[in-house]
Amino acid sequence: MMSRWSRPWSRRAFLAAGSGTAAVLGLGTTWALTASEEFPALRAKWRTLILGEGFDPAAEPFRSRLADLGGTAGRYLATMAPAAGSLWPDLVYADREPDTDEESYAFSSRLNGSYGRLGTLAQAYCQPGTGLTGDPRVRDALLTGLGHLHDDVYHAGQVPYGNWYNWQIGIPQALLDLCVLLYDALPPARLAGFLAAVDHFVPESVVAGYTGNSTGANRVDLCRVLALRGAVGADADKVALARDALSPVFRYVTSGDGLYADGSFIQHRSVPYTGSYGAVLLGGLGLLFALLAGSGWEVTDPGRQHVFDAVERAWAPFVYDGLVMDGVSGRAISRGRAAGSRLQQDDHTRGHAVLAAITLLGQGASAAESARWRGLVKGWMERDRTSPPLADPTLSVPHLARLKAVQDDASVAAVPEPTGHRLFPCMARATHRRPGWAASLSMADRRISHYETGDGENLRGWHTGAGMLYWWAASGGDQYSDAFWPTVDPYRLPGTTVSRKVLADGAGGDWGAAKPDVHWVGGATDGQRAAVGQYLKGLLSSLRAKKSWFFLDDAVVCLGAGITCADGTAVETTVDNRNLGAAGDAPFTADGTARSAGAAWSRTLTGAGWAHLGGHGGYVFPGGATVRALREARDGSWSLIDKGGSTAVLTRTYQTLYVDHGTDPTDATYAYVLLPGATVEATRARAADTGWLSVLANSNRLQGVSVPSAGFTGVNFWFGGTAGALTASDPCCVVVCEKADGTAVIVVSDPMRMRTGLTVTWRRAVTAVMSAPATLVSSATGAELTLTFGDLSGTAGAGQQVTVGLG
Repeated sequence: MMSRWSRPWSRRAFLAAGSGTAAVLGLGTTWALTASEEFPALRAKWRTLILGEGFDPAAEPFRSRLADLGGTAGRYLATMAPAAGSLWPDLVYADREPDTDEESYAFSSRLNGSYGRLGTLAQAYCQPGTGLTGDPRVRDALLTGLGHLHDDVYHAGQVPYGNWYNWQIGIPQALLDLCVLLYDALPPARLAGFLAAVDHFVPESVVAGYTGNSTGANRVDLCRVLALRGAVGADADKVALARDALSPVFRYVTSGDGLYADGSFIQHRSVPYTGSYGAVLLGGLGLLFALLAGSGWEVTDPGRQHVFDAVERAWAPFVYDGLVMDGVSGRAISRGRAAGSRLQQDDHTRGHAVLAAITLLGQGASAAESARWRGLVKGWMERDRTSPPLADPTLSVPHLARLKAVQDDASVAAVPEPTGHRLFPCMARATHRRPGWAASLSMADRRISHYETGDGENLRGWHTGAGMLYWWAASGGDQYSDAFWPTVDPYRLPGTTVSRKVLADGAGGDWGAAKPDVHWVGGATDGQRAAVGQYLKGLLSSLRAKKSWFFLDDAVVCLGAGITCADGTAVETTVDNRNLGAAGDAPFTADGTARSAGAAWSRTLTGAGWAHLGGHGGYVFPGGATVRALREARDGSWSLIDKGGSTAVLTRTYQTLYVDHGTDPTDATYAYVLLPGATVEATRARAADTGWLSVLANSNRLQGVSVPSAGFTGVNFWFGGTAGALTASDPCCVVVCEKADGTAVIVVSDPMRMRTGLTVTWRRAVTAVMSAPATLVSSATGAELTLTFGDLSGTAGAGQQVTVGLG
């Protein structure tokens, strides 16, 4: 049965759905007359939103930014040369064989870029302090350029080619912004032609169903086009359609694109995208909420509260000291620097965009929510010493103005980074935060792609879903932003187990096409500690493995078992691969012996008990292990992983620790403990404390650990069984956290989403079950605890928490 939001809707149906809002606002049959008086106000508000307000153009960072804007615009003004097929000689958009192949994508991107340059000219014309403010030469060039692009290609009747995004989102957004900024200077006939072009490429049918390209962030972008089309063309129905077509974005989804109840955000059906498309969604909604607030089309759907709740449920967990974690940025991780560009994109610049979007969204939220978010943003800004947001050259002037206002607001107290663990089973991701460090885990399953490539981007992200464990210590804020992606060995990403089988660029297919056929991926957490597991199947490989992570107060315990492969190549587990920057002089110590901090070297550490990397952290190998250690300088360029990237060669030094499982291993294992931010002394002491950790099991059937001093036990039951004091009847994940107050929390999850019944036994004296979820159908206490759960298949992998009193 189709849901309400999957059926095609006509504009009439959308207006009918919004009739309750219209009645509340007293619009009734006079709505069109009332609305017609509001269009100038909408255009004025949009002008303010895209130009910014409340900033001093003579003060930094605005003075320099506006001067740079003027310089860039001046170069565009001097080089504009309208000709058939181009507006600038270096941006030829004419496509002799128009279709949707890679070449046509490039041509449509250049057309989009041409409108983008006009947007830069318009900003320089309208903003103060650019040196071109109000310059009639700029105005005339804008009118000429807009007319040329319309007459030459972007007009009603033209057949689009290349990337649909450019024709339906990128170009019309830029064009409509230009129409607002130049509204009084545009001849009516010209304006009508521009609007007809938008209607041609972005018909109302693009929001008729919540499907295809019209979902999530793309849906918000399309609604922005429709809303601005209505404001510029004085079309009340268009604005109402844009408002009402937003409603599907607010609903929690259970598959495909959108926000999930657990805080996950998916775009392109199977790619975690909180940090990229998610930022677009937040920013776009912030703009539309602000634009329509107080008008006859104000967004009043109560579902929008889900978006406000998601600021701290979905976005904040992935923002750390101003950066947004790469594990939720999809193919955007490869966009470090475009060919010919001076601007660097990385986890910090993407994070700054999220900060600015949250600040903007606050304008449409409650006063309490807005105040809380401003505190979060202020804290992130203060702690981002690696890449201060107000010095970010990729931020627009309006974004800078919003963030500067937060920084200067003495009434806003900076909120510290939270501590705790968050699991996102619907997108196979997890984050862990402790004082002074944070970690993020990326996995893949039958719903979530190994990685995403497409449009020539992220060509070697093959193994980012193979259990990549990102982590940041106090001094590691540039670990993944300092040319990591173009220089790292893509077969040795931190935390991953991979086959060295050579993969072609873009292997597995575009747009997240490659997904492993596995069900058991997920875990359980009490909100502070966690057990997480991944049944790993390699990309285009015979590799199989069971991987587990146990997230604790000052450590992450990592286990691997059942590592089997028949590719005819070596299989490796990368304990870590730290980016040491261009200098690469961090000292490395193994079992008390220091290695060269500078020159390249390679060692096999036989029977290694522990290792330490200065300024980063420590590693402990329970029971000893044979580990390969490698210090090497690696060259690379952005163009190797992104066809539109810079060809400039970059060099970074890496300290790599990895376990070589050999060629075609059978049931190989590994075990190590990661200690982010630990000193040499703390690492040595942890290795010497043999009673701190007990590995209960590390096999193809179950993996588990116990840390008595923390009262923690975690077990991933791949097939059910017994580990220590825990027994499970079927596959599941179990976490036990014993408290100092005589209680314990047991969290049980069904990562496979298949259990219709499950029994878990804990051989520990328990006096009473104090709280339990509805899924618990019976329990027995006494010398041991038995928990019997009913149907867990509908829990979406979420943990079921039971609190008990201990005997």
